[in-house]
Amino acid sequence: MFSFTVMAIVFGVIFLAELPDKTALAGLMLGTRYRASYVFAGVAAAFAVHVALAIAAGSVLTLLPHRLVQGVVGVLFLAGAAILLFKKDEEEDEEVKAPSDQSFWRVAGAGFTLILVAEFGDLTQIMTANLAARYDDPFSVGIGAVLALWAVGALGILGGRTLMKYVPLKLITKIAALVMIALAGFSLYEAIAG
Repeated sequence: MFSFTVMAIVFGVIFLAELPDKTALAGLMLGTRYRASYVFAGVAAAFAVHVALAIAAGSVLTLLPHRLVQGVVGVLFLAGAAILLFKKDEEEDEEVKAPSDQSFWRVAGAGFTLILVAEFGDLTQIMTANLAARYDDPFSVGIGAVLALWAVGALGILGGRTLMKYVPLKLITKIAALVMIALAGFSLYEAIAG
C-alpha cells in the first residue's frame, strides 16, 4: 500500500537533512567537470543502494515491540537534530578522484563510488531507517527517500552554487533540525502514551 503523505514527509525530512551535506558539494564538483547525466546516473544508483539498505534495517526494527521502537526512533531523531544544529561548519577538503576518461561507465562509476563510500552510515541513511521503522511502510518511505536524495544530487550537480546564493545553508540546516525535533516529539509521545 502506498501513502502519498508518508512519501511527502519522508521526502521533506531527507531532502532538508541531505541538502547541507557533502553530497551536494561532491555532485557539484563532479558536475562541473563531467557530463551531468553521466554523473547523475552514478549518484542515483548509489543512493538507491543506500535507501534499500536503510529500508531493510528499518524493516527489521518493526519486528520489535512498538513502544520500544518509537522510543528508539524518537531518541535517534533528537540525535539527528543535535548533529545538524551543533556540527561545526567544516570545509570539505576531500579530493574527488577524476576518472581517466569521459566515458559513461568511468564517469558514472566515479559518481557511484564517491557517493557509496561517502554516504555509508550517513545521517540520512540512519534517518531513512528510522522513518521506515516509524511508519512501517517501506515502499512509501523508500520512494520518498530516493526522490529526495536524487533531488539533492541533481541540485548539487546542476546548480548547487546558485541555490546557496539564495537560501542560506544555516537556514536549511535549522529547518531540517526543527522537522527532526517534531518527529522525535511525535515518536516519544507514542512511546510513552502507546
